[in-house]
Amino acid sequence: MDEQLKYPFEIRHLSEEEGGGYLISFPDLPGCISDGDTIEETIKNGIDAMNSWIGTAKEFNDAVPEPGSSQASGRFVQRLPKSLHARLSTRAKQEGVSMNALVTSIIAESLGKKEAHR
Repeated sequence: MDEQLKYPFEIRHLSEEEGGGYLISFPDLPGCISDGDTIEETIKNGIDAMNSWIGTAKEFNDAVPEPGSSQASGRFVQRLPKSLHARLSTRAKQEGVSMNALVTSIIAESLGKKEAHR
């Protein structure tokens, strides 16, 4: 098995209620997680978990996703009421930006506020 992180991963700090340390997860490999007391240990344990996940999938002839296959495309389509669309269009013109840039900024700001309150 390959001793490297070839799949995208996320690491987050675990609260004391969750046992402390860090958690690593692999979005492309459902259910593939591990943990550790330090980031370095978490990554080492994550490599073991990733290799075990892939090995088990191959053993049972299950599909093994390509690295990065779960990543979002960065594109979505949203229908809006005409009145909201007009307000966004007007505001984008006032700020001298595209509507896409304005909406992206509004969403990022809103998500940042929500995450800061967790």
